[in-house]
Amino acid sequence: MDNKNKFWRGVMVGVLVTAFVCLVTVGTSAGIYMFGRRVIDNQVQVETKQDGPAGEADSQLDLSQVDEKLTQIQDIVEDEFLYKDQVDLKKGEAGIYQGFLSALNDPYAAYYTPEELASFMDETTGSYCGIGALVSQNVTTGVCTIVRVFEGSPAEEAGVLPGDIIYKVDGEEVTGTDLTLLVNNYVKGEEGTKVVITMFREDSGEYVDLEITRRPIDVQTVSGKMVTDEIGYISVMEFDMVTDEQFRQEIEELQNSGMKKLIIDLRDNPGGEVTTVVSMADYILEDGGRILTVANREGDEDVYAAEDGHSLDIPMVVLVNENSASASEVFTGAMKDYGVATIVGTKTYGKGIVQTLIPLSDGSAVKLTTDHYYTPNGNDIHEKGIEPDVEVELNEEAAKEVVIPEEIDNQLQTAIEILQQNQ
Repeated sequence: MDNKNKFWRGVMVGVLVTAFVCLVTVGTSAGIYMFGRRVIDNQVQVETKQDGPAGEADSQLDLSQVDEKLTQIQDIVEDEFLYKDQVDLKKGEAGIYQGFLSALNDPYAAYYTPEELASFMDETTGSYCGIGALVSQNVTTGVCTIVRVFEGSPAEEAGVLPGDIIYKVDGEEVTGTDLTLLVNNYVKGEEGTKVVITMFREDSGEYVDLEITRRPIDVQTVSGKMVTDEIGYISVMEFDMVTDEQFRQEIEELQNSGMKKLIIDLRDNPGGEVTTVVSMADYILEDGGRILTVANREGDEDVYAAEDGHSLDIPMVVLVNENSASASEVFTGAMKDYGVATIVGTKTYGKGIVQTLIPLSDGSAVKLTTDHYYTPNGNDIHEKGIEPDVEVELNEEAAKEVVIPEEIDNQLQTAIEILQQNQ
């Protein structure tokens, strides 16, 4: 109990410190030359607020004043700082840009150096070198929690469990660190290198140091099997660039095995690429209907519609839970609005906003919240989530398993029962 209280006291201190971060920027601006991919994921949650039009003084920095002040600070460091030989100017420059983005009050906003951007792109293509675990972040506390451990991964071999909270990496406390930067700068690394992650296990109040050896992780984001003679099962872990093709191939393989009914499992799926989830929904839905509407702050809309000439006309169930977010909710919302699948599980996370990755002229990039999205029926699910048609809480025994055995997965069993009744 003392350990548990100590951890959460530390978290609250971190939240307060984060709230008082000083914001600075540089004296020159970087040119944006193209818009990048839209991303709907659940690294952290954000609430957008608009108090009215901002004046010129609020929206524009005095760059000459900022440049002058930074020069003064640099001179002081040069003349007075005890550990001057330890100064990392490259890291300091990146911190300046990230500091400016902090003024947006958008926890999704992030600056990526060229190296960090390359690492981020590796991860969204389904291949990277790391530990093999899926992590989510709480916007209020900055706490990063393991939501899924990949089967056969270094994380599983080291004893990482769903629900573990990442407290320290190689002795450095990381609570409140942007999730993407945490993964790219601390957890991922060269093949064969070791990382020690201190996990906090809230149920026992214990800290556990786990040494994990990094190795290449080729994420199979989609997996499938037949759970009865007629019912196929597909699990989608996240919506990466490779997921759409894997999804289509898995459906075709299951159909060749006699599938006449389908369960799509989106539990603990934090989201991903807009184009990927739209393409996957398009593969199931009949042509002509809206899949997703995305609107910017001016109200300008982009409409994504079903148009690929393919549909899947079989009974379906979509499994969701409180960690099914963003792109998972795009897919679930479309299936529910068109009535093509029964939604089973618990209410989804409720993230109805979109981030865009915007490259800068020097190979770096910024990520910002740029749009709001709506389901085909025009529903705004932000901070509301999607209610399942059949609500089923996962039993405690199953929730502790890295890979849940079918026989104790009561949500899956409910899905099977619903499909068996659908003749």
